[in-house]
Amino acid sequence: MIVRLLGGGGQYRIDDRLQAKLNELDEQAGAAAEAGDEQALRTALESMTELVRDHGEAVADDELTASDAIVPPTDVSIAEARELLAGEGLIPDLPAPG
Repeated sequence: MIVRLLGGGGQYRIDDRLQAKLNELDEQAGAAAEAGDEQALRTALESMTELVRDHGEAVADDELTASDAIVPPTDVSIAEARELLAGEGLIPDLPAPG
């Protein structure tokens, strides 16, 4: 899975284990956005960004690859976050590899 970190963060390949953790954080971000809790939203997005940067594999800048998911910058507004989180959220629930 390819994750894009918005705000100049680039793209990263992540494995299934990392995707599961991102799904948990995505749910936290969604709950925070729905509750209008900016601090909890910021904390969840910071955790997502750190997790991807620390454990993902950076995609080369010259490699053109579509992103499967996005993580917005931590300064996203509640309204913008709600829009981005609509539907499946930031990290779609992809089927497990078989």
